[in-house]
Amino acid sequence: MCPVRETDKLILNGMLHLLAVCLFALLFGVVWSITGRECLPGGNLFGIIILFICSVLGGKLVGMIQLPTLPPFPPLLGMLLAGLLLRNVPYVTDAIFIDTHWSAALRNIALSIILTRAGLGLNPEALSRLKAVCVRVAVGPCMVEACIVAVVSHFLLGLPWVWGFILGFVLAAVSPAVVVPSMLLLQREGYGVEKGIPTLLMAAGSFDDILAITGFSTCLGIAFSTGSTWMNILKGLLEVVGGIVAGMILGMFLYCFPSNDQDLVLRRTLMLLGLSTFSVFFSHVIGFAGAGGLCTLVLAFLAALGWKTEKAPVAEMVGRSWDVFQPLLFGLIGAEITIKALSPSTVGLGMACILVGLVIRLLVTFLLVHYGGFNLKEKLFISVAWLPKATVQAAIGSKALDMAREEGDEALIKFGLDVLTLAVLAILTTAPVGALGIGLAGPRLLARQVKGQQAYTSTHCVVAS
Repeated sequence: MCPVRETDKLILNGMLHLLAVCLFALLFGVVWSITGRECLPGGNLFGIIILFICSVLGGKLVGMIQLPTLPPFPPLLGMLLAGLLLRNVPYVTDAIFIDTHWSAALRNIALSIILTRAGLGLNPEALSRLKAVCVRVAVGPCMVEACIVAVVSHFLLGLPWVWGFILGFVLAAVSPAVVVPSMLLLQREGYGVEKGIPTLLMAAGSFDDILAITGFSTCLGIAFSTGSTWMNILKGLLEVVGGIVAGMILGMFLYCFPSNDQDLVLRRTLMLLGLSTFSVFFSHVIGFAGAGGLCTLVLAFLAALGWKTEKAPVAEMVGRSWDVFQPLLFGLIGAEITIKALSPSTVGLGMACILVGLVIRLLVTFLLVHYGGFNLKEKLFISVAWLPKATVQAAIGSKALDMAREEGDEALIKFGLDVLTLAVLAILTTAPVGALGIGLAGPRLLARQVKGQQAYTSTHCVVAS
């Protein structure tokens, strides 16, 4: 064969690029002919697409920031900042419009995917073997921080008690998106492996998040109930029980269907995501918003329990759907914040609430691992690694605001905006600081096991990231 000349290569590449441009123009023409102004600047569809593209690019740029011996910065920071910039840059804001109902719907879909991944990631064998220290790390800091933030926000920000606990549970969840990659990096280098510190934190992370989401869902149901206080508490408990029961029924259904003679992976994934999304939206329709999240967690866990080793390809496909909705989630969360509308006092007092909660969380974590067989340096590292916030805050931070907007009550909308603002502040401050803290403290505080000595067996618990 004759070798392809350089000019022929250039012509071929040029034609391929021209074809790509033509296909894009054709796609735009079809969409424009259907939606009209919606896909033009100022239209809803145009705003969603631009936000998605900018969020992906922002995540890529932040992910490229790599410092020696440190874990990479979480891409979610770039996604969040992209949405924040699109909302607050003059002239750009006018062209980027996203309908609040569309925004809420997309964020609820992202929430259902996060909860599905969390349910799939729970390892029943690890659950049965969890040591007391893992249970303490998962439960204690989360509950104490939620209560402390509730009290502090009640007196500093003037939030009602139930809204204080909503904020407390939003801020109390640790972020697997920050903790898991950092732990895997340290584990690969042999830091803390001998005492199983990376495995401990990755396993406890899922349970910490589920506890926070459960508390949040219960308080949310109480906050938007009408009637006496006792009736509201009863309704909150009914939401918890109803969500668990519905999740058990749907989980057993997924275990039986589809049958083994079908394309299992694709159909199981579609059924799982479909039922999860339906649960979250249907719970709003019937007025039991807190039940949807619990239902999704339980049905994903039970389905995975039945599938056993066959759950891995399903979890992989669910992870791909998260790759699409993660930029949308964090971009939309950032776009909810208008800097001009923020009160300096709200930001200042909100940061005070966050800092008080973090300090108490650090101290409580340090105390709870005291009898776990760790030395002083290892206790300090575990305490620092248990601080970052990100994924759960983005997933549930705006849910109260969405429900307040549906109610049309200005006072509730203000409370919901305060919760969302503090969730964003917590992500912006703790995610980068937490990633840097883990990366810097790990090699200095943890004992290293050289690769030649790593004759150990560790159970890696897959968690939602």
